[in-house]
Amino acid sequence: MNAGIGMTDVVIPDSLHGRRLDQALADLTGLSRSRIQSLLDEAHIRKHGQPCKASDRAGAGERYSIDIPPAAPLSLTPEAIALDILYEDAHLIVINKPAGMVVHPSHGHDAGTLVHALLHHCDKLPGINGVERPGIVHRLDKDTSGSLVIAKTEDAHRRLTAMFAAHALDRQYLAWCRGVPRWQHKRIASALGRHPQHRQKMAVREDGKPALTDAQVERRYADDFCRMRLTLHTGRTHQIRVHLAHEGIPVLKDATYARSFQPGKGVPEPARSAVAALKRQALHAELLAFAHPVSGEPLSCIAPLPADLSQLSEALDQAYV
Repeated sequence: MNAGIGMTDVVIPDSLHGRRLDQALADLTGLSRSRIQSLLDEAHIRKHGQPCKASDRAGAGERYSIDIPPAAPLSLTPEAIALDILYEDAHLIVINKPAGMVVHPSHGHDAGTLVHALLHHCDKLPGINGVERPGIVHRLDKDTSGSLVIAKTEDAHRRLTAMFAAHALDRQYLAWCRGVPRWQHKRIASALGRHPQHRQKMAVREDGKPALTDAQVERRYADDFCRMRLTLHTGRTHQIRVHLAHEGIPVLKDATYARSFQPGKGVPEPARSAVAALKRQALHAELLAFAHPVSGEPLSCIAPLPADLSQLSEALDQAYV
């Protein structure tokens, strides 16, 4: 489907029979599920001329007409925020997002986001994800640093979205964790869904969506800490943080999925001071590698460690010789 402006018909394949309509149409079109839901709410998606609901069940062979209206003019004010650019061309940009920066505007974050910075840096960004998320294909949590790719054209956005849906990218993270696992390598395949009591959190759930993380221990610091390399095969919300917490080795200083922790005298210096000084979760999206969505050329973008995690890593190496 051309994700630009206009009217398009899509037909539900057998493989999506019985799925919620918003999920099925998001899979078929490459548009985000929230964008599909907005189009459904505004009656821009119809079957036999009749409006549909997000909760409707898709039927194999059913035809839906999707009218994508012109994107609303951006009302956000561009901000001259410096970007650490790892790669850029006419189609996309890969940046090294700092910890503390929110990717797109939301309640309580109406300034200083990556989108505000991108609007200043780029002449224009595709608006197919709506006013608040132009060009955004994926995201990193506020307090996670590292590699992030943004589309600069609608064609690149459509292709990148399809690549993420097909998990056709190499996404590797570094994490420093509290505790040490018994295993050296593990494929973690625990399904994830919303926490039953705390809706802002995710949890391992039997009825959740499939989530797959490859976890490799890179360094053990006695029985106190470890450095992990994580490869994402799916991209669920908070996936790495929930998977590691469920394995009993939560990411250091993860305020959501780990109990408050301050190292005691049993932790040798300078590690004790470095861990105590850390102000955010010790998680970094180091590598983002993929085939360029337009040219097909291989791209490999490595985000250098930020100062706080570099200092943590050096202190642990020094303390645990």
